[in-house]
Amino acid sequence: MPTVRDLQAMAGEEPITMLTAYDAVTASIVDDTGVDVILVGDSMGNAVLGHDDTLPVTLDEMASRVGAVARGADDALVVADMPFLSFGADEGESVRNCGRMLKEEGANAVKLESGPHTVDLTERLTDLGIPTMAHLGLTPQSVNQTGYTRQATDRAEAEEILDLAREHEAAGAFALVLEHVPANLAGQVTEAVDIPTIGIGAGGDCDGQVLVFTDVVGLSASSPPFAEQFGDVRGEVADAVDEYIDAVESGAFPAESHSHTEDELDDLY
Repeated sequence: MPTVRDLQAMAGEEPITMLTAYDAVTASIVDDTGVDVILVGDSMGNAVLGHDDTLPVTLDEMASRVGAVARGADDALVVADMPFLSFGADEGESVRNCGRMLKEEGANAVKLESGPHTVDLTERLTDLGIPTMAHLGLTPQSVNQTGYTRQATDRAEAEEILDLAREHEAAGAFALVLEHVPANLAGQVTEAVDIPTIGIGAGGDCDGQVLVFTDVVGLSASSPPFAEQFGDVRGEVADAVDEYIDAVESGAFPAESHSHTEDELDDLY
């Protein structure tokens, strides 16, 4: 299993691959492919839990999913995405919530949707041995303030992201996610910091890339414009279910091979 130092050594040398997972089965599949990092994202809110956004995801839901993914993955670095209001309001509670993901659920690190309010917390977590990944640009937990639109499209916002990237690096963040920002800004941030940058909708100059699993395999009904579907799992699943229904309705399933009989039970009724 790579450590955060292994990941940092890859920056500028080898592209970092990161993908989300929300259960042990998916984690095992993703892990077997050799992906570097598995993010247990609060994107589970709209990807698998049926919510319109990530805000309803609870700490207990995240903990359950982190534990499942950690049990399913042997080699990838497992990062727990801290859900809305599980951090930031009170430092002690924030530390306990983040520490739970490592101590009780088996994660290797946590990720915080970041801003000026997470710089000191990142330093505190790092001091306590909780590796912390920062996240700037589009932060879905701020959807009620920003929507899902591209961020840092003007110079002032871009400079703020660059400054925050440097501040979080100085605070001890081991990596930085940049989401839905101009590619030329992401490239400059990557040049400005020594920690790895991992982009999602941020162009190809980042040190790595992350996408949501359901988007990558084609399980989502729709995907954001910066994602790519590399398969059609939704179609394959629908075809399999259609075949199952047809087989049951026609009597083709179950066949004799799917059950057994006991001769001594023939005369029960």
